[in-house]
Amino acid sequence: MRCPWPTNDISIRYHDTEWGVTVHDDRLLFEYLILEGAQAGLSWQTVLNKRENYRAAFDNFDAGKIARYNEARVVKLMNNPGIIRNQLKIRATIQNAKSFLKVQDEFSSFDKYLWRFVDGKPIINRRRSMKELPARTAISDAMSKDLLKRGFKFVGSTICYANMQAVGMVNDHLVTCFRQKQLS
Repeated sequence: MRCPWPTNDISIRYHDTEWGVTVHDDRLLFEYLILEGAQAGLSWQTVLNKRENYRAAFDNFDAGKIARYNEARVVKLMNNPGIIRNQLKIRATIQNAKSFLKVQDEFSSFDKYLWRFVDGKPIINRRRSMKELPARTAISDAMSKDLLKRGFKFVGSTICYANMQAVGMVNDHLVTCFRQKQLS
């Protein structure tokens, strides 16, 4: 059995192979953070459907390249039907790349910065139903506050908690899901 939320091939593949797997690669951590922000107000399915387009449009989430995007690039992205064409989210991605690079400089990696919120190890939850999943926690509140202070955008507490779930900082697979035990 798996968690009930994956309903098609893309979301099932994502659930079964990625969601909740611990990530320590800075580029991938940046990708997840940007995609979670892009998802704000939309469904995760929408983002999963556009993920490859995002990788192509945003230089495979190379923060160094994205931080140098100019107005012409913003216009080009706004005209790209393969991504979510929200100007605030596109500009936030550029700002987040700049902030991401500063965090890397300060902490030697974004991984070290991010994982310190959970003392370097995943929180293993034992939830029995989707109703038990919180939208945010005290940890995601603290993470959001700190990211915002560092200049990041689209990093509210709910986005931070979803990001924590995605990158394995939190294991929120239900106890009835085969992935819960595999990732514990």
